[in-house]
Amino acid sequence: MKVKPLALGQVRPCSVRPARRVTVAFRTSSLSSLALSTRTPLTSVSRLQAARCRPHSTNPCSSDHYDARVRNGMQSSTTKNNKDKDNCTGGGEQPSRAPYGRTGSVFPISSSTLFDAALTSIVGLGIIFLGGVAYIAWYKKNVLDKIEKAFDGGYDPVLALADFEKETPSKRLIENDQTMEHLRRKEQDCVDDIIKGNTRGHYYFLIGPKGGGKSTLILEAMRAIQAEGVSVLDAHPDLEVFRLRLGKALNYEFHEDSQTLLFQRRDPKEAGPALDIERALNKLEKVALRKAKKTGRPLVLVFNNIQHFNNDENGRNMLLLLQQKAEAWAAGGIVTIVFSSDDFWPCLLMHKAANRMHVLTIGDLSFETARRALGHMRLARDKPHADQSTIDQTVTLVGGRLSYLGHMAQMEDMLRGARDLVDWQREWLLSQIGLIPDCDDDVMDEQKWSTCSWLLLREFVRLHKEHQKECQAAGLPWDPTELPSIPYGRCRQIMTRTDFIEELDRSNIISIGVKLDVRPDSMLILRVARQVVEEEGFDDLLQNVRDRIDEIESLHRTREITFKDLNTGDNIRLRVEKGPPRLQ
Repeated sequence: MKVKPLALGQVRPCSVRPARRVTVAFRTSSLSSLALSTRTPLTSVSRLQAARCRPHSTNPCSSDHYDARVRNGMQSSTTKNNKDKDNCTGGGEQPSRAPYGRTGSVFPISSSTLFDAALTSIVGLGIIFLGGVAYIAWYKKNVLDKIEKAFDGGYDPVLALADFEKETPSKRLIENDQTMEHLRRKEQDCVDDIIKGNTRGHYYFLIGPKGGGKSTLILEAMRAIQAEGVSVLDAHPDLEVFRLRLGKALNYEFHEDSQTLLFQRRDPKEAGPALDIERALNKLEKVALRKAKKTGRPLVLVFNNIQHFNNDENGRNMLLLLQQKAEAWAAGGIVTIVFSSDDFWPCLLMHKAANRMHVLTIGDLSFETARRALGHMRLARDKPHADQSTIDQTVTLVGGRLSYLGHMAQMEDMLRGARDLVDWQREWLLSQIGLIPDCDDDVMDEQKWSTCSWLLLREFVRLHKEHQKECQAAGLPWDPTELPSIPYGRCRQIMTRTDFIEELDRSNIISIGVKLDVRPDSMLILRVARQVVEEEGFDDLLQNVRDRIDEIESLHRTREITFKDLNTGDNIRLRVEKGPPRLQ
């Protein structure tokens, strides 16, 4: 087919064509709503859409051919972009990265993205590791600083509670404190030297009955130095509670405030409170070494009322742990440990492994000292003045126990209060070791303990009466508050049951001294025991109960022999033959 050539005047240029303002009407329903009725230039997308809806023209310079060329150009541009992406992901030369492009790192180090990521991870882990090491070093130092601060002077929780009522002393209280200066006990000087750290190379055990003034002596010594270098805590049967009390006294949190616990696999408390207490004492040892270099004197740690530890395996192991630390620290002269107890069994247990332990006995006041103390106590509490006869009778009834004297000083009528206290003590003692005549076998063990206890108390009453008669016959001054004592071995013979002595000591019926001398726990116990023993028929009652116990035990030892299938008229013959002893 021949193409007719066009004249020069009939050819229109196709490469450059001015934009036309046209109105396009699409034939399809979907594009009819988007009809362009405005007189705006057509874009490439609108031309493509319009081209699909118009019939194709054969004129190469027509608008249909122009839209086809535009469409082919867009497709070739898309194909080129896809090839560039394939070249980036595959082999070949990689394009340069923009600072914030979608590919590559922000601060490229090398040409490998994998190497940059690995290097960044290693640097991050190294920073975390160094930060963790720095935190652990700071935390350990902070723990030691906190423990050292617990021994600084000026504040102690125990002393703060004891001095709470004295924070705003009045003029009358100051005068009373000056008046009490001459009532200083003879044991106070020794306790002051211990608390001040003047004595090195030993640890101490204070033993005495309940309410005898052991804690008062320690608090007075602490008050004189503002508790500098001293810390006090009370024992407890539950070792978890004791662990918390030790942490409070040492200002130690047992690593419970450490952030490293988040990365630990095992619970640090899994091993029990004993291991935590060992850790705390190890930290204290480091602080004591540092403190001893600064001050030149040892720290003082007081464990009060250690009789509250259970007398079982856990309690004995805890006492052994504390004693081992006390022995080692006393040898080094860095820490002086002070134990105090109302009962004798901790002292007897610790005596087995003791090399540097010194034992101090804190007893009751003498009659003359108790008289002066009671008079000044009433003066300090703004009570009416009592005559000397009333004070003497009160002291004779209650004895020289500081706790009882302080209770009597608050009474308006001291004699009546003392008699009420004796009556209450009588009922309590009878509830513990009262005798039951014609008792059943269910209470036989209890009555064994009661009879053995009354045998010992009766001996105390006999010794007390004999000593009083001897003093009156010789014309010597007699101290009505002096308690009789019996050696420990003699008590074993009187009671015939050695295991009951410890139970009586734990029940505060008797007290055992450092020289193994046994006494009544207080003058009230001796006074009540004398009233009961001097009652008519007491000896017969005690003997009847003992006979009843023997009958019950004999019945338990009796065996019955039963014969079966016996008829009337049958005879039974028993034969017992006792031959001479055989030598083997």
